[in-house]
Amino acid sequence: MNLPNAITILRLFAVPAVVWAIADGRIALAFWIFLAAGISDAVDGFIARHFNLQSELGAYLDPLADKALLVSIYVALALSGQVPGWLALAVVVRDVLIVAAVAAAFAMERPVTIRPLIVSKLNTAAQIGFAALMLGTRGFDIPLGHAYEVGLVLVAGLTTLSALAYLFEWSRHLAR
Repeated sequence: MNLPNAITILRLFAVPAVVWAIADGRIALAFWIFLAAGISDAVDGFIARHFNLQSELGAYLDPLADKALLVSIYVALALSGQVPGWLALAVVVRDVLIVAAVAAAFAMERPVTIRPLIVSKLNTAAQIGFAALMLGTRGFDIPLGHAYEVGLVLVAGLTTLSALAYLFEWSRHLAR
């Protein structure tokens, strides 16, 4: 166990904490936990790269922690009425489709290596930004204005495009 992996495991512990904070109506606290988790993600990546502490465990744990946090926040925000349920469902379905496609390819003895696509990176950035926007504005009573609609459309669109892009890449891989 190295330091970056320990930091990533701590980020996994942030998942139930942020869900509890949202469910309990402590949205400002959820914002701070989410912010701390985001900072920890940058810190563990920096330490791993700059001190040559990258590991196979970290390669699995880091994206797992990131996805667990984002998916959990969207589900908790939907259950608390902060975002529409269909948006949380889209976020969850996209990740389930990707995992199912990788598992299916492995089961077919045609393992696929998932590499982040540009649309996926944009999607992740939009999901993080919109989650932070929702937590920050709700937690500190800041008016959203049109940012809510813009964020909603951006996340929904990029989540859909990202899912379709991964499914296209997966089907191309299987066709080879």
